[in-house]
Amino acid sequence: MKTTLDIPDELFRRAKSAAAEKGIPLRELVSEALADRLRRPPQDKPWLKTFGKLRGLRKESARINRIIEEEFDRVETEDWQ
Repeated sequence: MKTTLDIPDELFRRAKSAAAEKGIPLRELVSEALADRLRRPPQDKPWLKTFGKLRGLRKESARINRIIEEEFDRVETEDWQ
């Protein structure tokens, strides 16, 4: 299938050079690189290690939100009296 991609000039030059060094067309290099990237497991997300550590705060956030809601309900009830 044919498609059009916008590739930064520097990246294009490096890819074209790498393809020439391997003696393959640029389209083959791009296909190989894309196939290689798609074979990686979906968990390959280094940022998840950091944000995953915040998972324990969900219960605390829910508790705080409940307290806030209760206080707003109390304040609204006092305003009506």
